[in-house]
Amino acid sequence: MAFVFTQEQEQFRDIVARFLRATSPTVEVRRLMETDAGFDGGVWDRLNRELGLSALHVPEALGGQGFSFVELGIVCEEMGRALLCAPYFSSAVLATDAILQAGHPGQQADMLPPMASGERRGALAVTEPNGGWDAGAIETTATRNGTAYRLDGVKSFVIDGHTADFLVVVARDPGSSGADGVSFFTVAGDAPGLDRRLLETVDATRKQARLTFRGVPAEPLGQPGTGAPALERILVDAVTALASEMVGGAQQMLDSAIEYTKLRMQFGRVIGSFQAVKHKCADMLLEVELAKSAAYQAAAAVAEGAEDAPALASLAKAAACDTYLRAAADCIQLHGGIGFTWDNDTHLWFKRAKSSEVLFGDATYHRERMLEDWPE
Repeated sequence: MAFVFTQEQEQFRDIVARFLRATSPTVEVRRLMETDAGFDGGVWDRLNRELGLSALHVPEALGGQGFSFVELGIVCEEMGRALLCAPYFSSAVLATDAILQAGHPGQQADMLPPMASGERRGALAVTEPNGGWDAGAIETTATRNGTAYRLDGVKSFVIDGHTADFLVVVARDPGSSGADGVSFFTVAGDAPGLDRRLLETVDATRKQARLTFRGVPAEPLGQPGTGAPALERILVDAVTALASEMVGGAQQMLDSAIEYTKLRMQFGRVIGSFQAVKHKCADMLLEVELAKSAAYQAAAAVAEGAEDAPALASLAKAAACDTYLRAAADCIQLHGGIGFTWDNDTHLWFKRAKSSEVLFGDATYHRERMLEDWPE
C-alpha cells in the first residue's frame, strides 16, 4: 500500500490550508476561546459555502461530495495545524458518521443533506461520567412506551453538545449489559427534559458539554438494540480522524520551533546553529513524520474498509498521543522563558494535545486495543 497523495489531493490540501490561515489566526482562536459558543458562525458558513467541507465524505446521493476518508483526514490535519475553532469535528465527522453507520437509508436521506450544507449541526453523545468509550460503558437508558422512547441518564465530554441543533445519543435497554440492547437515538437540542451545561476544560479551543436526560423524548436511529457494531465502526473512524488532526498540530509545533530557533540570538549566534538544538529538532521531525505515516495509513485503511483498520486506527492514535504532547513540550522548551507565558501561542496547541490525548482513549488504551484487534 503506497501512501503518496495525488496531485489533486495536494492541491486540495493547499486550498484548505490557505482558507484556514486566513480565517483562523491565533488572535481569532484566542477570541473564540473566551466565548461560550466557541466558533464564528460566519466562518462556519464560508467553510461550507465556499469549500463544502461538511459535505466532504457524505455520498453524492445524499447531498455530499462523495470523497473518501483520506480527503477527510487531510482536512482534519489542516484544521489541527490551524487550531480551527469550529464544530467541524463534532458535526461533520462524529455526528455525520454516526448517521451513516447507524441510520437506515430513509433517515440518512432526511438528515444528511442539511448537515452536508452546514445548515444543521449535530453532536455525538457516547461517553458517560465513567469515562468509558465502548458499548459496555453505556449507562443511559432508553425506555420504550409503545412506539415512543424516553432517555434517562447523563452524557459527559460531549464535543459542542451545548450548541448542536440535535444530538445522536447512544443508550441501552433497561437491564441490559455489555453489547446487548445498545441503540442510537436522535434528540432535538431543545427537547423537554434535556439540560445542557458547558464544561470548564483545560482546552478552551474545543468546547465540551455535560448533558442530563430526564425522560427526554427520542427517535430511534436505525434498528433498536443492534447498535453495538455500528458504535465500534464509528469509534474507529473517530480515532482515525482525530489522529490526523493531532499530527497536524504536531507539525505546527515543529514548524514553530524551527522558525523560532532561526530567529533567536544567543552568544552572537542563532540558537538553531547549536548542535544540541539541531538534535532536538531532528528528533521532533522524526517523531512527527512517523506519526503522520501511521495516521495516513489508518485513513487509507478506513477508506478501503480494510480488515486491519481498527488496529491501524489504534496504532495511529497511540503514536499521535505521544508525538503531539512531546512536540508541544519540546516547542515550549525551545522557545525558552517566553514559551511558558500566556502571550506565547504554543500553550494553545499544548492544551489541545492534552485534551486530544484522552479523547477516545489514551496511548496505553489504544496500544492494548491494537494488540486485541490485529488480524491473525
